Amino acid sequence: MSKLSGWDDTIVALATAPGISAIGVIRVSGPKAIDIINDLFPSKNLAIQASHTIHVGLLKNNSAPLDEVVVSLFKNPKSFTGEDVIEIGCHGSPFIQEKIMQAITQHGARMAKPGEFTQRAFLNGKLDLTQAEAVADLIASNTEASRKTALTNIRGGFSSVLSELREQLIKFSALIELELDFSQEDVEFADRTLLRENISLLQKQCATLLQSFILGNVIKQGVKVAIIGKPNAGKSTLLNTLLNENRAIVSDIAGTTRDTIEEIINIKGILFRLIDTAGIREHTTDVIEKMGMEKSYDKMKEADVVLYLFDRKDTPPSELQQLEEKLSVSKIKYLLVANKADEDSIENREYKTIQPIINISAKAKNNITALIDTMFVLAVNQDIEKDAVIVTNARHYQSLERLSKALKEVQEGMNNNIPGDLLALDIKEALQHLGEITGEITSEDQLDFIFSKFCIGK
Repeated sequence: MSKLSGWDDTIVALATAPGISAIGVIRVSGPKAIDIINDLFPSKNLAIQASHTIHVGLLKNNSAPLDEVVVSLFKNPKSFTGEDVIEIGCHGSPFIQEKIMQAITQHGARMAKPGEFTQRAFLNGKLDLTQAEAVADLIASNTEASRKTALTNIRGGFSSVLSELREQLIKFSALIELELDFSQEDVEFADRTLLRENISLLQKQCATLLQSFILGNVIKQGVKVAIIGKPNAGKSTLLNTLLNENRAIVSDIAGTTRDTIEEIINIKGILFRLIDTAGIREHTTDVIEKMGMEKSYDKMKEADVVLYLFDRKDTPPSELQQLEEKLSVSKIKYLLVANKADEDSIENREYKTIQPIINISAKAKNNITALIDTMFVLAVNQDIEKDAVIVTNARHYQSLERLSKALKEVQEGMNNNIPGDLLALDIKEALQHLGEITGEITSEDQLDFIFSKFCIGK
């Protein structure tokens, strides 16, 4: 990777969240980091101090005191960025933080761009691109599942799997290239039978990673759950019960819910976005209610899971059959939930449905745990294993798709006995797609786009 513009600059940024707090941390990285802070920190000569040490003293700018601070020193290459890094722990006043950063920029640093510290860590070989992106995922994590997945990737879980794939492909490519050097002697260094077996194994590993993206997307984006049903089926009551609070207005008057209401619950480390929709009925003269119903249909199409809530005493079997036919055609994941199971007036109807019916009482909170467990299984369909490698990044998924296609072309090429030089080109293409994921092959524009999504101080 060639050096990027601004590579030799010393950069500074606030590493903690902006706003008033007990303390704030200002991060400085680059070749002049120690010299700049030495000019502002007369208490000690940081240039002669050992790396990974902490120093307390007064920060001054032209003899004017700025703040009493704690300076943490990390000398290259043993730092996050691979450069000289200094972190200044100061008081959490935004005014003080701004004065300190102004003084640092006056002495030769510039303000960092979003993600520039992590970008430098990547460019200095401290971590690959998948690990760098996992840093952003860890900062953004809001559930145990997303934290666990990001931490596994930061520690190199995904990288190690990709490294094994890459090592195998490089080995195959080298043997094919060696054959080309001795083409006139008609020798074969690469065992084609073994090569086929290994390519098949690589395809399976790639397919496993691609399959994991289904779970990875759920971990990162959450699960959209639309609660659908007729007016007065108890949708708002169910939402309140699942949230364990009175979030939606409950009334016996049909059409009370006019707009969609969205709330979030955490189920086993996965965020479920519950959407309470307006009741769906065949005929209404209320213009506002009609608009609410239209939104309900839209939310149903966007949802990952649909909970169809119905009242047993008011819902004939034929109605559920028609509904299931529509949902099956649209390939929407759904659950049939019979509400008001605590009422004596329920008719003993026999329903023949594709999906089993879950009987609950939203009002009495009966069988809600079973509903939640079934909803989780339908949406996630597996347990999140400790240290499991899960693809959560759409960019990685797209590159893996291209890698899978390239591996298929390698396999087809061997089956058709294509010349070694063409086979080598197919293997190189597969290596390129792997390199796009880890960052061995990338461009400055791609890096700027990826790291622009990071927060400023990271």
